[in-house]
Amino acid sequence: MSSQGARSARLRRGAFTRFLDSVEWLGNLLPHPVTLFALLCVIVVVASGIAGALGVAVPDPRPANEGEWIAVNSLMNADGLRRLITGVVANFTGFAPLGTVLVAMLGVGVAEHSGLLSASMRALVLDRSPRIVTYAVVLAGIMSNMASELGYVVLIPLAAMIFHSLGRHPLAGLAAAFCGVSGGYSANLLIGTVDPLLSGITQEAARLLDPAYVVGAEANWFFMIVSTFVVTLIGGLVTERLVEPKLGQFDAAYADDDIDQQRLAGLSTTEKRALKGTGLATLAIVGVLAALVVPESGILRHPETGAVSGSPFLRGIVVIVAVSFALLGFVYGRLAGTMRNDRDIVDAMAKSMSSLGLYIVLVFFAAQFVALFSWSNFGTVIAVAGAAFLESLGLSGPALFALFILMCAFVNLSLGSASAQWALTAPIFVPMLMLMGYAPEVIQAAYRIGDSVTNLITPMMSYFGLIMAVAARYRKDLGIGTLVALMLPYTLFMLIGWSLLFFVWVFGFGLPVGPGSATYFGL
Repeated sequence: MSSQGARSARLRRGAFTRFLDSVEWLGNLLPHPVTLFALLCVIVVVASGIAGALGVAVPDPRPANEGEWIAVNSLMNADGLRRLITGVVANFTGFAPLGTVLVAMLGVGVAEHSGLLSASMRALVLDRSPRIVTYAVVLAGIMSNMASELGYVVLIPLAAMIFHSLGRHPLAGLAAAFCGVSGGYSANLLIGTVDPLLSGITQEAARLLDPAYVVGAEANWFFMIVSTFVVTLIGGLVTERLVEPKLGQFDAAYADDDIDQQRLAGLSTTEKRALKGTGLATLAIVGVLAALVVPESGILRHPETGAVSGSPFLRGIVVIVAVSFALLGFVYGRLAGTMRNDRDIVDAMAKSMSSLGLYIVLVFFAAQFVALFSWSNFGTVIAVAGAAFLESLGLSGPALFALFILMCAFVNLSLGSASAQWALTAPIFVPMLMLMGYAPEVIQAAYRIGDSVTNLITPMMSYFGLIMAVAARYRKDLGIGTLVALMLPYTLFMLIGWSLLFFVWVFGFGLPVGPGSATYFGL
């Protein structure tokens, strides 16, 4: 590169950094995240009262409800007040991520306090190329979606520890893992739980035009395999070229006191011996699980269909992982001399729970906000109104899909559930785009891009509070603006890069997005 080109690149990078600094500054003008969620609850209640009084409503797009309207429900009336008072405890205890985090952390806490996670981490990453570690973390985040949502609970905190152990900024590790786990939510090398969920919704929407149309779980498999590598590449490049340089050197003075301030040393003889014993225990656990899942008559398969999909194994993966971590942590602790009896296990679990204080407080208010927002129907109304606007533009081809992806990304900021958003908008978009000549499988692939990339910057994402709590361990004054500015480059570059892959795939080469998936549809 010429000196003039290098100077231009530095100026562009500097302008982008200043933009992120502005985002961070503006975001951090907001109050503490707990206070913010409390204020948002008040805003939703007041806004719902105003919208309800004005009669804000949209036509229900679902064929079964033809002729009906979806209105904003007012929470500023007698029914709303009763719901507010009686629903607080249920909102908190029924918030799905809370149970997942608490149960998983019981087991992870044993593995952490016994020294297993630290030793395993050092064995895996010390003396490895930093670049390999960066891309491995992003890829592991993408693949972790096969194990439900444990990537949020286990991998993201672990990635921060990995980067810290290598003398790198731990928030860069957190960001790289968060990018893979949440931003790359739909990508995977294998067919995951989200595939049959979305394909079932797409199939029902497609049958509005073609009653015999079938959309299989493998409908987007080819495209998602390639997407896995594209997301990994984008995530790794953004981490190393933008995020890590912007973070600079890690300052331990702003971290929690219990964070190890020194780069982790190599493994001792005792730790190596303990890891070998733990490896044998791991093989034993895997063998037991295989005996319960692999045979067609396996106890942990679906009791009616005999399939792994929807089986007790997948539904109970959080418990299985928690128990496995606890067992392996104790085995390692016994061999390494860090644990001796059940009291040590209980103490480790208690310490793990005590570290989640901020997260639990944050979840209480976040759960109330999510419930109020859902009760008010604001998310639904926004989704349907956005779909109607897109349909009214009368576009076609790449321009139409570009706006479709952008709209899905925008709606995802307020309606975080992939299945809920698609169940509502698929009956609109799938028939509409089928009539314009595009197959349902292609439409679904485009939706998955928009639905994934903005997971990184929306507090409506269920595990956003957990990410905030983990990040705050390494930077006590961290606010929402800091986290959003940290993740915004991933959202922007993934939105551009992943969309370009889609356009080249579909409009450039007309490749099938999955086995047997058509690109175009003809009535």
